[in-house]
Formats: sequence, structure tokens, C-alpha cells
Amino acid sequence: MKIIVAKDAGYCFGVRHAVDQAYKTTKEHGDVYMLGHIVHNENVVEDLEKSGTKVVDSLDQVPTGKPLLLRAHGTEPSIWEQARKKKLNIIDATCPLVTEIHEEVRRLEKDGRQIIIIGDHGHDEIVGISTQVQNPIIISNTEEAIKLKKMKRVGVVSQSTQMIENIQNIISVLLTKVSDLHFVNTICFPTKRNHEQIKRLAQTADILIIIGSFTSANSKRLTQLALERNPNSYQVTDVDDIQNEWFTNVGTVGISAGASTPDNVIQDIIQHVKKIGNVIDKEIIYE
Repeated sequence: MKIIVAKDAGYCFGVRHAVDQAYKTTKEHGDVYMLGHIVHNENVVEDLEKSGTKVVDSLDQVPTGKPLLLRAHGTEPSIWEQARKKKLNIIDATCPLVTEIHEEVRRLEKDGRQIIIIGDHGHDEIVGISTQVQNPIIISNTEEAIKLKKMKRVGVVSQSTQMIENIQNIISVLLTKVSDLHFVNTICFPTKRNHEQIKRLAQTADILIIIGSFTSANSKRLTQLALERNPNSYQVTDVDDIQNEWFTNVGTVGISAGASTPDNVIQDIIQHVKKIGNVIDKEIIYE
């Protein structure tokens, strides 16, 4: 049996930076406070809690002077303002690519456009983007786009981990409703690479293993893309989710992982699959 691992499986640089910042801060200060979990992955959350991270519901629960880590997904301006007023030690772990989306959406609003954001309702990143402007419209699919009224000037951005197919379908609908539409493609490069690799792997491998939490939007999208092309695709969170019968009469196994999946979990699963298939040679990294 051959194992092919997607080159960009696992942490994107934004998530890796945020997680590293959390560990560094707990090492220097003993603890660090966050409004919500740093990433959507139970393994990472559990390990960070052991190291000293504390998740709180409001800034009132953060002691004065203690470090507050602002997560990779982005934070609404009001939280920044409150944190500064409380004189908290702010650790900004916002993904630079998410910060660029904030800047883009503000520019589009300054240009006099109604803002439309394509993404998952209630997702942390969408909350961060939507609070940068006044009265944005958030849509997640073509059905919601069809229900919109006709508009003159519109600016459109998206959640950084959206699938290009979903955005293309929504934009096609918006073009029938908007006279002057300015779309900025804000899908991040790590997402684009990971999506393209999973599409190719789905056509190459007999089965696909996608590693990621079921609370992770980008992991679920990888699984969706895989299943659309290969019905023998399975999403797992760790080795305990893997079933040996999946690998019966299998020649090639493709493995990828969501952007919030830590390296150690990916390696544990690769080693587990190697044992199941009696694989001796090093796995092939898919470019």
C-alpha cells in the first residue's frame, strides 16, 4: 500500500503563528486569556489549556495587565477598544490574511458600496469581518443570494476558507441583481492550495483520509470536496476514528488535513495507516 500526503496538509501559517504565540505567552507570563478558543480543534484546545491558556466570555474576566490573545480569526473593533481602555497586555495573533480582508471591506465601504460577505453565519471570522463596516449582508449559499433585492453598488468579499465553487455560484446570482459589483477574491492562498491538492488526490487515491475537527469549517469543506470526487473519503479527528476495514484491497491512501490540525495528530495517523498497510517506505508528499 502506498501513502500520499498532501504537501499543505495541516496548519496554515496564520494558525501556526497564533498557536505559537499562545504557547510563547504562557511560557513568559504563566497564563494567557482568550475570548473563545484559538482554533477549531479539540486536540489543540486541550493542550493549550494544560499549558495555561484560559478561555473567558468577556474582558471583565481578564485581570488588569494580564495578556489577552486576539485570535487568528480576527476580532471586532469594539473588543480592541475595550481591551485598550482596560490597559490589557494585547497579543495580536490575527492572521495577516484576515487583516487584509478587514482592510478590503473597509475600502469597499468607503467607495460607497453595500457590503456583502460570503461565508458561514456566526463563524468567528465572519463576525470579525462584518463588524468592520455598517450593515453588511452575510450570505452562505445561492439560495440566500436569490432572495436579495436588486442593488446598484455592491462590494463583495468572502471568508478566507470558502470554496471557490460556492463563491462562483453566488457571484453568478449577484450579477443578475447588481448594476455595479466589485468582487475581491479573499480566499487565502493556503486554502486554495489545500483545496486543489485534495481535488487531485481524490482522483489519484483509492481512499482519502481528511484529518480535522468536525467543528472546523475548513476541514469539513475539504471532506466535502473529497466526497464529491471520491466516495471513499473519511474525515477523522484522531487515530481512534480510523477503521481497519476501510483499507481492504486498497492500493493508495491519500491523506490531507484541515488548517487547524496539529502536526502531531497528522503524524500519529500517518504512522497508524502505515501499520495497517504494512508500509515501510516513507510516504510520498503530494506537490
